Amino acid sequence: MKIVVACDSFKGCLKSEEVAYHVEQGLHRYDETIEVMSYAIGDGGEGSAEAFAKTCQGSMVSTAATDAYGKKIIAEYALIENGKTAVIEVAAIIGLSMTPKERRTPYFASSFGVGTVILDAVERGCKKIILALGGSATNDGGMGLLQALGCRFYDNRHKYLSPQAINLEKIKYIDFNRLNRLEGIELIAACDVKNHLLGEMGATYVFGKQKGFYPNQIKQVEAGMENYRNQIQRYLNIDIGAYEGGGAAGGIGAVLIGILNARMIPGLELLFQYSDIDQAIQECDLVITGEGQSDRQTMFGKVPVGILQLANRYQKPTLCISGALGLGYQELYELGFVGIFSIADRAMSFQQALDQAGEKMEAAVYTIIKTIVSMQGRI
Repeated sequence: MKIVVACDSFKGCLKSEEVAYHVEQGLHRYDETIEVMSYAIGDGGEGSAEAFAKTCQGSMVSTAATDAYGKKIIAEYALIENGKTAVIEVAAIIGLSMTPKERRTPYFASSFGVGTVILDAVERGCKKIILALGGSATNDGGMGLLQALGCRFYDNRHKYLSPQAINLEKIKYIDFNRLNRLEGIELIAACDVKNHLLGEMGATYVFGKQKGFYPNQIKQVEAGMENYRNQIQRYLNIDIGAYEGGGAAGGIGAVLIGILNARMIPGLELLFQYSDIDQAIQECDLVITGEGQSDRQTMFGKVPVGILQLANRYQKPTLCISGALGLGYQELYELGFVGIFSIADRAMSFQQALDQAGEKMEAAVYTIIKTIVSMQGRI
């Protein structure tokens, strides 16, 4: 029996490759002869850089950077294709999960660190840069990224403005003269988000609350973002609010597409281009995927559905084995999953679930595969 394992990370718990390891352990506990083909998966969110490094036999490198709140960090990113392509993960530099919920102050968060890591990749000789945009803590419209590349922003008194969401509404003058437009560098934005920069389905209204804005702050931040868009349009004659995907990473997507001429490609689709998973699924008997929690939102571009769609192309049965099942998970059966399971086998605290995830995954996989094989030919 050949089984393809391609699971998303269980965020805050297990990396994608760790999930795959425990799935494989569970399969081999039942039958050591099962041939398992495991794939590290990153869809533009956490774990994307490591997934590309593993898939493409690349390496991880590090550089000094700053997080969303200006704290000095060492950021890692992947080099693939003989060092000519960098895969930079926004979540590893200015990630939402890097700061405890009670300490998040998105008014003062900046994407500056992402720009400095881009420049580091350029200095290393990279000619292509893939930016995985999921999981950012910022909502500065990419203002920080632009400053790192040479832009300067000023208020109506020509006073310098730091690149933070709180200053978006104050921008009256922008100096683009020293902007490094990364000429000769192919930029790819890896993200499944299709939201525009502005509007009720834009960056602030859709993602602002989870980043830490209070409901009564959203309208003001949106007004600031609109001013930011208008000032850029006045100087460059470019409407960064017009692009699908511009709302990704708090507006970084809009800057990448509109000003730096990046291409937007869904993260999972991009990873497939660098992987032989398509061929592996054609030749397998079963596909296993999963994520931290599967629910109704899984239907909208999450990893398990992306894997399922590829498996459906070749009529391969697909199981979804996740940490937990949330509201509406039953609707996923309509897409073609043959089984959807949670690894939780009893009531437990959230911390217990995190601590025991690996062993629970192995136990669940053992039980599921034993049931499947035992029932073959009997029904």
